[in-house]
Amino acid sequence: MDTTTATVSGLVLALFGGVLLLWCAAEVRLRHRVRRRGVAAVATVVAEDDAHGQLDSAPLLSFSVPPSVGGAGACGIAGPVLARPRGHTPLRRPGRFAPGASVRICYDPRRPGRVVLAAGEIARPAVTDLLWSTLGAACLAAGAGLLAAVGR
Repeated sequence: MDTTTATVSGLVLALFGGVLLLWCAAEVRLRHRVRRRGVAAVATVVAEDDAHGQLDSAPLLSFSVPPSVGGAGACGIAGPVLARPRGHTPLRRPGRFAPGASVRICYDPRRPGRVVLAAGEIARPAVTDLLWSTLGAACLAAGAGLLAAVGR
């Protein structure tokens, strides 16, 4: 492989792998924090109006935020909220997320748009997180290997 090609490929792979690992860590931390410190609620899956919304594997959820949630310094939003849960990206939407179905969620009282599915609603979130983290680590390692080979 040409030196320039190996250098650019190594940089791109290392950059992609590093960003993917940072994104995975931030998402896992955010979901964990919202599940631990967030407000538990029950949301209803809403039917999608547009054709592109049907392609999204994360269901559109509707739930109400009471005015007293969050206390001082809260977001000030009270009433119905429409949001998609974070961290749920299968290729196809499971049947249990059909329009009208009830889903247990947790949301951030300061930002009600930050919604995660409750722990019992997700089959195996650790497997998906491990898959994306492994992909990021592999890209980072491949990029570092290419850069090391060019440096010799």
